[in-house]
Amino acid sequence: MPRSMTGFARTEQKHPEYTLIWEVRSVNHRYLEMYLRLPEELREIETSLREITRKKLQRGKIELSLHLQAEESRDSQIGLDSERLAQLAEACNRIGEHLPQCAPLNPLEVLRYPGVQISRDTDREALLDNAIKQYEQTLNQLIEHRTREGGELAGFIEQRLDAIDTQVVQLRERLPDILKGQREKLQNKIAALQVELDADRLEQEIVLMAQKADVDEELDRLDTHTQEVRRTLKQKNSLGRRLDFLMQELNREANTLSSKSVVSETTQAAVELKVLIEQMREQVQNIE
Repeated sequence: MPRSMTGFARTEQKHPEYTLIWEVRSVNHRYLEMYLRLPEELREIETSLREITRKKLQRGKIELSLHLQAEESRDSQIGLDSERLAQLAEACNRIGEHLPQCAPLNPLEVLRYPGVQISRDTDREALLDNAIKQYEQTLNQLIEHRTREGGELAGFIEQRLDAIDTQVVQLRERLPDILKGQREKLQNKIAALQVELDADRLEQEIVLMAQKADVDEELDRLDTHTQEVRRTLKQKNSLGRRLDFLMQELNREANTLSSKSVVSETTQAAVELKVLIEQMREQVQNIE
């Protein structure tokens, strides 16, 4: 079953000291590309998040966003990172030497600086572990969303494949009549000219014309490609690149069919095939 590369998932979990909110969204992309927005105090889990994502997804542009909200409590205390404050104060002093006209630093602004506040009541290891576990749950929801949408895309592609098969069957049934009509048309033209032609030479010309107009090989390849697309849709691995290649092969056969067209009927069939293939190709671009 194919998976779409488009999806969204959001989870929110409350803990005694804080609330974690994960949002993960994905769109189509040629490769797997991740963008992370994490609170400063949780930056160290970035590597783990990337490894988890690479194990479960192969393609798509993935945007990960984590919000950490501290729970207010009368008993909780505001902790300060003394080392971080000292670094910030030293930096401000250096700036003041070059820009003495700057206003004094506002203590409230200092509290907003990343890493200055620390919670004395929060188990840091538990916080990191909870954030990672919740991300795995959120990622699973995203995969479920992408799988449902992938099933819809597969249904759309199956409908177009059925339509292609119908065009191929109809054209194959008409092919003998088309070739017979071209033979009679050539013979009528020669008769209208009222000239004598060598019978063997005439037969050679008819055979040559029939070979140029014969698209039975192209129809066979179209059948083969549609069967391969159906087989590919049933696989579980990343399918998008293979399906994209098969769309190119289908389009190649439709173009050859058009170039060999000798009557409007085959031209119209070739145009219809190209429309169906293009519709499938647009959907395939969104399959992982």
